Amino acid sequence: MVVEAAAKTSQRYALLMAAHDSEYVIKAYGGYQNVFVAAFGDAGEAWDLYRAVDGELPGADDLEGYDGFVISGSPHDAYADDVWILRLCLLVRDLHDMRKRVLGICFGHQVICRALGGRVGKASGGWDVGIREVTISDALLPRPSCRFLDALRDQLPPRAKITEVHQDEVWEVPAGAEVLASSDKTGVEMFRVGEHVLGIQGHPEYTKDILLSLVDRLLAAGSITVSFAEAVKRQLEATAPDKEFWLKLCRSFLKAVEA
Repeated sequence: MVVEAAAKTSQRYALLMAAHDSEYVIKAYGGYQNVFVAAFGDAGEAWDLYRAVDGELPGADDLEGYDGFVISGSPHDAYADDVWILRLCLLVRDLHDMRKRVLGICFGHQVICRALGGRVGKASGGWDVGIREVTISDALLPRPSCRFLDALRDQLPPRAKITEVHQDEVWEVPAGAEVLASSDKTGVEMFRVGEHVLGIQGHPEYTKDILLSLVDRLLAAGSITVSFAEAVKRQLEATAPDKEFWLKLCRSFLKAVEA
């Protein structure tokens, strides 16, 4: 499936979906693909959807045709040995070898870490759901070796709030990776490998209503308690993520021009 913002395409991206569309997202947005394209896409681009969770991945001959790849979140564990997860790890390694841009969100962040030799697992603090303030590390300060941050040089905050929904986390980043953000609950909120790999634990693409729908689903499944869910909903009435910053960061990464 392809969503094109305009007839003429200047750049092409692949969305690797690691989750099935929820009934709510289908009804409200027509599927998660539209959520991601609205968040990260620009006019004149094409976005191809691959349902990685169902074993659908781009073929080796297709990889060169993409300017970047986005790996979504998932209810599955990035450290599990399901065949589709292992195949996704192999694809990440191939993309890394090709120096293709890969953006991982939540599960995507974790599976990239695993694929490149890092360690992931259950979070010792349990579920993190809601708005979390993360601290931007000194690694994001102006430095000529990080071209995709150039557009944000004068706008990098010391801290930024982001939407979180996860119970797994990165324990140890791959060799050669830099931790770019952390929080009081999660040690690795964001990391990069060179110019071409970026992992973000939170969900820059989520809207408030999507998060509220997920909270209700987690509550119905018995994953969180009533008091936990009510606390998240109260928080959402009082604060919001710094969405503009996170979307600009992701777009800057995906669309940076190589020197």
